[in-house]
Amino acid sequence: MNFQSKLPDVSTTIFTVMSALAARHGAINLSQGYPNFEVDQHLKDLVNKYVQQGQNQYAPMTGVPVLRQAISRKKKLLYHVSVDPDDEITITNGATEAIYSAISAFISPGDEVIIFEPAYDSYIPSILVNGGRPISIRLKSPEFKINWNEVKDKITSRTKMIMINTPHNPTGSVLSDEDLLSLEKIVEDSDILILSDEVYQHLIYDGLEHQSILLYPELFRRSMVIMSFGKTFHATGWRIGYVVAPRSITSEIRKVHQYNTFSINRPLQHALAEYLEKPAHYLDLPKFYQQKRDLFSDAISSSKFELIPSLGTYFILAYYRKISDLSDQEFARWMTIEKGVAVIPISSFYSDDTDEHIIRFCFAKTDELLAEAAELINQVE
Repeated sequence: MNFQSKLPDVSTTIFTVMSALAARHGAINLSQGYPNFEVDQHLKDLVNKYVQQGQNQYAPMTGVPVLRQAISRKKKLLYHVSVDPDDEITITNGATEAIYSAISAFISPGDEVIIFEPAYDSYIPSILVNGGRPISIRLKSPEFKINWNEVKDKITSRTKMIMINTPHNPTGSVLSDEDLLSLEKIVEDSDILILSDEVYQHLIYDGLEHQSILLYPELFRRSMVIMSFGKTFHATGWRIGYVVAPRSITSEIRKVHQYNTFSINRPLQHALAEYLEKPAHYLDLPKFYQQKRDLFSDAISSSKFELIPSLGTYFILAYYRKISDLSDQEFARWMTIEKGVAVIPISSFYSDDTDEHIIRFCFAKTDELLAEAAELINQVE
């Protein structure tokens, strides 16, 4: 058959490639972003409880009411904002589906979407498959800060959406109050939509506070905020995320969502709703992950890798320019095969040939595994 691919340049993700390579060579996997430790036993018990209670049929398309209500209370506690659980919160099949449904709901052929690279790998394909045009702005290492004057210069009559991500994957940078106010100023007299990817909202360190779009009423009225339970509760395989957006925007997203995945795993939703009743389950996360970041950073501080500060997420970047002149793709394979530690090459997060000789480590691992990995990393020369 003859047909034209809508995504001719898309291949298997680097995360799948590196995890498979790690498994093949018995390497410690610090590449793909998932914890190697267990979900809280209490949360697992809650899942079993609701399975046994018979919560096993289709959930409402928008998500079970008790979970949407729990999320609404959580937003009130954290961001002092009232979000309508019926009309402004939608449960999705992970954050990736939320991103795809949000983009599909609003992006038409010819629409331009401003993104910041390095960028999470689902952004550009989701834009392209809907006929949109990604407009990339490069974040320069090591700070990976947004140049808002450059954003202003990139806006045209076709600009439909700006996508932001804080805390930022893969760099670990975070947006400040000044950043959000700059964005607010840029879009104030326009119809530009904002998609804010905030899946790492609770993984922020050094006393910093997460600057959610929900804190900025003028931004939120044009925004869709993407969040996730997988990153928060060490359960990335559960694939449960959600979108918070004003009623008019939510209505359009749901039109796509209902014909995409329709409804999400019901007993897990009930379990999460009950688990959210204790805020300590997520308020203690910054301390938990900062300890892991610091343990790992200290353990490899004498290595030849040059660490770039991580202010959020469970990733930390490092230059390897004192070690090798290999491309980051080649270096990541060499690290995995020859040195026994799988990492991610940052060029995979760019749409062009940018390669600053930077790789990404994931520190969402047990202390024992981080120490074992650090011992191998310190031997790299």
